[in-house]
Amino acid sequence: PVGSTTRRLSFFVMVLCNSRMIYVEFTVSQTMEHFLACQQHAFCFFGGVPQKVMVDNLKSAVLKRAIGQAPIFNPRYLDFANHYGFTIVPCGIRKGNEKGRVESGVGYVKKNLLSGLDIPDFKVMKPIAEHWLETVANVRVHRETGKKPVDLFEQEKASLQPLPVEAYDVAVINQVRASRQFRVTVDTNRYSVPAQLSGVGVTVRQYPDRICIYHEGNLVARHVRSYDRRQDFELPDHPKELLAQRRKARDQKLLMRFLVLSDKAEAYYQQLNERRLNTLHHIRQIVALSEIYPLEQVQRAIDDAFIFQAFSCEYIANLLEHRTRPARESGALHVTRRSDLLDLTIAQPNLGIYDYSIMEDEDDNKGN
Repeated sequence: PVGSTTRRLSFFVMVLCNSRMIYVEFTVSQTMEHFLACQQHAFCFFGGVPQKVMVDNLKSAVLKRAIGQAPIFNPRYLDFANHYGFTIVPCGIRKGNEKGRVESGVGYVKKNLLSGLDIPDFKVMKPIAEHWLETVANVRVHRETGKKPVDLFEQEKASLQPLPVEAYDVAVINQVRASRQFRVTVDTNRYSVPAQLSGVGVTVRQYPDRICIYHEGNLVARHVRSYDRRQDFELPDHPKELLAQRRKARDQKLLMRFLVLSDKAEAYYQQLNERRLNTLHHIRQIVALSEIYPLEQVQRAIDDAFIFQAFSCEYIANLLEHRTRPARESGALHVTRRSDLLDLTIAQPNLGIYDYSIMEDEDDNKGN
């Protein structure tokens, strides 16, 4: 199992002839980048490079082999060998016995490590292989030598060549064109590139553990390689340019709708900008009002707002609401004709009480 799918399990074996020190690496692919990377990892595991490497006549190493003729090596593998300084020794045609040590190693892996092994997911194979090499394969007493490979290796490693300063670039390079959805496809999986590269030719470098994508010599995307199938992988920054373009186009369309509302709309827009307001917010609200109220009323509201130097969507909304609110008609004046209100009889007031109060005040003053 690999993610949501299943793949055929393969493994690479390299055995040193003298000590029988073994290196094992599991893969789910046998393409060139895996073939080269597995040997590269083996050299790092041994801490050096042997003088000669014997290989099968597989196409990754030998393109053509005929009896009595010199083999034609795969140019990529030959370049790899030259970089690490070893000589390629291909087996004779149909003579697998010439590399019996590694064939025995393959059988040993199948019988000792893989037999009855439950594999829940491919990602567990790397730690399993490392643990097996350290605790079983390279510390056992070998049947042929009678000694532990790890002990004999102490003598053999002096014969290994030192590793080069720079590791060989094992990537397989392809020129592809990004899709309209700014994706490139590798082994049925889709990987994103920056949105501005939609439909543009890019260079894809396929490594066993990663996918690197270049445009005009610059690295524009780096993804962890997936061995699942038909999955989509998008980096968060890649759609930003597309979203910005869409937002810009949407804002431009909104502005065009606003400018046709009135002859004063362009000047109104400039005034909003000069006042450093959230221009798009006000324009968006005014355009929304034009979908509710008749165009003539919106046009008049903008014209009047410009005259009064009132630059905001709230003022436009208040004008429209006020002018569409029905005005109350003045009611008729009703004069009452009830006889009990019109024919009133009021008794004459008695003013004598004021004279009586004055006489009393005069008497009091005389007594004092």
